[in-house]
Amino acid sequence: MYITQQLFLSFLAAAAFGIIFNAPKSSLFQSGFVGMLGWGVYIVLTLTGIDTVNATLVASFVIAVASQVFAKLYKTPIIIFIVAGIIPLVPGGMAYDAMRNFVENDYNSALALAAKAFLISGAIAMGIVFSEVINQLIRKTPFLNKG
Repeated sequence: MYITQQLFLSFLAAAAFGIIFNAPKSSLFQSGFVGMLGWGVYIVLTLTGIDTVNATLVASFVIAVASQVFAKLYKTPIIIFIVAGIIPLVPGGMAYDAMRNFVENDYNSALALAAKAFLISGAIAMGIVFSEVINQLIRKTPFLNKG
């Protein structure tokens, strides 16, 4: 039940951010699906004991790959799917808690939370970049592009 709720809410969040970012109405379902897929990977990995930074790296890679597939399939810019799909992974609550702890003069907790939020943000960027690098390598490999 817990995972089902998480998947449903992540779908809604990603689709809602697609609306906020003025994504085409025809791509809202796919954007929500990409966000749900990425969050599902993240939840499953964290429940199995994987660190949140590593789980975020893998989930953002999955989001970027799914976005590339949907962009090709629906002839839509990839950014529409990546931006909406990555929203559930963004550590906004953690960054807020870090800032709140700074204001409350709890510097040890604030630095720990800020460092974790920074690492998660970097993992998101690295997952997207890794996906694009692998995609470019596949495109430039001659024996894979016959046809």
